[in-house]
Amino acid sequence: MILLSSFLHLRPRRCGPFAGLGRGAGPAAGSRRALRVLVDMDGVLADFEGGFLKKFRARYPDKPYIALEDRRGFWVSEQYGRLGPELSEKAISIWESKNFFIELDPLPGAVEAVKQMANLADTDVFICTSPIKKYRYCPYEKYAWVEKHFGPEFLERIVLTRDKTVVSADLLIDDRPDITGAELNPSWEHVLFTACHNKHLQLKPPSRRLQSWTDDWKAILDSKRLLPGQAA
Repeated sequence: MILLSSFLHLRPRRCGPFAGLGRGAGPAAGSRRALRVLVDMDGVLADFEGGFLKKFRARYPDKPYIALEDRRGFWVSEQYGRLGPELSEKAISIWESKNFFIELDPLPGAVEAVKQMANLADTDVFICTSPIKKYRYCPYEKYAWVEKHFGPEFLERIVLTRDKTVVSADLLIDDRPDITGAELNPSWEHVLFTACHNKHLQLKPPSRRLQSWTDDWKAILDSKRLLPGQAA
C-alpha cells in the first residue's frame, strides 16, 4: 500500500511494466518530465453501476429499482431514497457486503487501455480510488480486483484516499462530476469519464469528457505533455 505522504514525493519506479522507459533519478535538463495520470476505479475501470443493479435486484426482487438509463446523480443511495425511505439503506447494504467489489466486471476496454497507458514513455499511471467508510471488505477487495485484472505489478500503482484533491498529478480521469476536498485548487485537470449517472450533464469549457475507453484517451494525455522549454 502506498502511503499518501510518500506518494506526494513519489519518484519513478523501475519495476514490472514500468521498467525500461529510460527513467533515471530524474529528467535530464531540457527533457520532458513524466506525465502523471490518476485513474479512478469504480465507474471508470470497474462496472460499479451494473454490478450494483444486478445484486440489488437479486437480493430484493420485489423492490423497485432504477434502470441504468434512468440513473441521475453520483450517489446511488440518494436516488433510491427518493423511491422509498427504506431503499437508501438497502442500496448501501449492497456495496457494504462481502464480495461486492471483487466481483465487479471491468468496463469494456478499461484494462487494455490502462495497460497501454502505463507502458507509454514519460507516463506514470496510478489507480486512485476512494474506499467506503465501512472498510471491512472494501480496501482488501479493491487491491484483489486490481491484482486479478491487471496483475501483481499494478499493486504498486494503487492510491487509496478519501480526498483526491491532495494527490499531485496532471490528470484525473473520474466519473464523479464534483470532486472537492482540502485542496481548493488541485494540481490535476479533471476529465469526466462518462457514466450512466452523468451522461446528461452539460460541461462548460474548458471541462472535458472521456466518453469511453474506445475514445481517444491518448490525445487527452498528449494535450497535457510539456515540451522542452515550457514552464510547468
